[in-house]
Amino acid sequence: MPLYLASLNSGSNGNCYYIGNGQEAVLIDAGISCRETERRLIRSGLSVRSVKAIFITHEHTDHTRGAEVLSRKYRIPVYITEATYRNSRLNLDPQVMKSFSAHSPVHIGALRVNPFPKRHDATEPHSFTVSTNGITAGVFTDIGMACEHVVNHLGRCNAAFLEANYDDGMLERGRYPIFLKQRIRGTEGHLSNDQALELFTTHRPSWMQLLILSHLSAENNHPQLVHELFSRHANGTKIVVASRHEETEVFCISE
Repeated sequence: MPLYLASLNSGSNGNCYYIGNGQEAVLIDAGISCRETERRLIRSGLSVRSVKAIFITHEHTDHTRGAEVLSRKYRIPVYITEATYRNSRLNLDPQVMKSFSAHSPVHIGALRVNPFPKRHDATEPHSFTVSTNGITAGVFTDIGMACEHVVNHLGRCNAAFLEANYDDGMLERGRYPIFLKQRIRGTEGHLSNDQALELFTTHRPSWMQLLILSHLSAENNHPQLVHELFSRHANGTKIVVASRHEETEVFCISE
């Protein structure tokens, strides 16, 4: 049974990633509205009814904006740590709110969701891999640095959403104030194109089929720039850049 994955939106205006096996699926983050999530799933030929859980990486609104309404409308469980929930703006029904712990897998039907901690300027940030039948896809965004957890989990992935947030030169020359530039470049900020490329070329497994570059800055990066950069080092891995305006196609990953 293969894994199907798509970015429904990726960027500071909202993040939502779909991973499923054709029968059940999960959303990693729900940072766009319920209505827009529904529209993009329909356009992709995917059913919202197949979504059996939402996993929240951290409390920033570009990752949580649609979770409350989506969960309430379709009675979808939301997996979120207690600390993240306390610091979010969410008001979830206790019956659908589920907690999780780092390194303790959660089983959603035939999907195995593995949470692990990461470095980011949030209360208790986590990333996730999703596995079924020996196939694994990971979501690696909002990462200040490639800690050992990120490195280890990326090395197990057949496919990955990997943050390539900014180009160093564009950020340096851009109009952001100094404090914001320092926050973005910090160890709890975001990965640059060069940092993401080093992570990819050094630690990706030989069997990685797909890399979806994600969470690009609107002002400090450009899709063509990052696509060309990674394509030069792809070595057989398909390179895709996720959009902050529309969904990607649905990709099928098999052994």
